[in-house]
Amino acid sequence: MSLTSGFLLHLIELRQRLLKMVLGFVFVLICLLPFANNIYHWLATPLLVNLPSSAHMIATEITTPFFVPMKAAMLLAVIISSPFMLYQTWAFIAPGLYQHEKRFVLPLIVASFILFLLGMLFAYQIVLPLVFAFFTHTAPEGVVVMTDISHYLDFVISMLIAFGLAFEVPVLVVILVRAGIVKVQTLIEVRSYVIVGAFVIGAIFTPPDVLSQFLLAVPLCLLYELGVLFSKYFISSPNINRIDNADS
Repeated sequence: MSLTSGFLLHLIELRQRLLKMVLGFVFVLICLLPFANNIYHWLATPLLVNLPSSAHMIATEITTPFFVPMKAAMLLAVIISSPFMLYQTWAFIAPGLYQHEKRFVLPLIVASFILFLLGMLFAYQIVLPLVFAFFTHTAPEGVVVMTDISHYLDFVISMLIAFGLAFEVPVLVVILVRAGIVKVQTLIEVRSYVIVGAFVIGAIFTPPDVLSQFLLAVPLCLLYELGVLFSKYFISSPNINRIDNADS
């Protein structure tokens, strides 16, 4: 097989994998669209339960009541179809990896997906209710909180993504150590700088209140320590070293 023909075969396979990923997403989205309003109401629950009885959410644009729930359904469709997309991605790249690379990359992919979901769940179940309770109960007297549904969804999505990415810290730490870019001892020595950086990140990616910044910074620090712990395991594990030596 010539180099050109092999490259074309890879392009054809890539196109097929991408097409399957798109079709999988579209299929899930079609199934979710009839429940778009319910999905949005579920996402809005952390705010709705903290609103005064006389307050409610509003729509300031004519098309907002239709497109915003659809956007919420698309977000959920991406999450639900992600395992299928990750499988298609793995099926495409796995044949080109060595055995020890497969043993290392596959657990990282699974861990990344699980950690991202845990980060979003943490934000939805703990952070958002606390943040909305703080904002709604600190409103000046005579001010009724009535949030636009589009602005609310954008805020929630940004918070979910921020916490999902924050929970990827252990995976990032393990990759850096495994690739030889950073040593475990260096990670331990710069711990104080990481703590400061975590609170800076919390100040940037969360609302301007101490509570939400704290709720992002503390998990970041704990997840960093978890990444250091797993990095020590990857360095010291005799089974992993034996696999690497056998493949090389």
